[in-house]
Amino acid sequence: MAQRTLTPRVLSTRGMLTPWALQHKQGKKKVAWALYQHRDLKTVTLFHATSEAEAEGLRDLGFRQPIAVIPNGVDVPDEARDCTGTADKAKRRALFLSRLHSGKGLADLFQAWAEIRPTGWELIVAGPDAEGHRAELERLMYTLGLENDVQFIGPVEDEEKWAVYRSADFFVLPTHSENFGTVVAEALASAVPVLTTRGAPWQDLETHDCGWWVDIGSQGVAAGLREAVACSDEQRAAMGQRGRALVERDYSWTHVAAAMADVYAWLLDLGPQPDCVI
Repeated sequence: MAQRTLTPRVLSTRGMLTPWALQHKQGKKKVAWALYQHRDLKTVTLFHATSEAEAEGLRDLGFRQPIAVIPNGVDVPDEARDCTGTADKAKRRALFLSRLHSGKGLADLFQAWAEIRPTGWELIVAGPDAEGHRAELERLMYTLGLENDVQFIGPVEDEEKWAVYRSADFFVLPTHSENFGTVVAEALASAVPVLTTRGAPWQDLETHDCGWWVDIGSQGVAAGLREAVACSDEQRAAMGQRGRALVERDYSWTHVAAAMADVYAWLLDLGPQPDCVI
């Protein structure tokens, strides 16, 4: 219908065309790609990617249409992490909050935690189960002897998640592939430093000194864990404040909405090409 009416069509790929996503259950995807998906994607007027890495993936697949690189927007809560009283806590806390899915790299995190076994720390795993992965993780937890270190708290409702973020000394997402990683931005917005892998497009963690950006796999995650737990409470708090400032400037809904409006105006010949379009 868009083609027949000469209406511009924008597609937000949301990670569905990353190499990892295409390889996951690739048999069905190859059939769909050959039958209709590749043809449909060739008719898109403009792609919306949430990171430079996602845009590069589209180019690697041969698509030459314009791409608007605009990150996901996140809410910036009024209340940020309060480090007062951190020294009195019985245990420091590392937090994972996302779907419990094999692609999130939790098995790598458990292996890394078993290698480091940081004294005085606990690992909180929050989020809904996906494809029965929680049972696999619980078996691995007992195999590695982590039952006293790891706590599964299940899904967290939207109104509760900000308090869960604020309870953490740092956030960890050991993912194999992310087009953006909204939970990373949410943790930073809560003034919590973040450890994630190069499977997520978050070089900003290094650039702005608000976290650790490590290699994918248990060894990379272990290296990041060593650095994160070795920091003082004051160092982690300062990293969290830098992360919150970054999100307020570059990832707030105000910033993202203005960029999207500029892109739509350009598509309708109502404004100049924005800098975010490549």
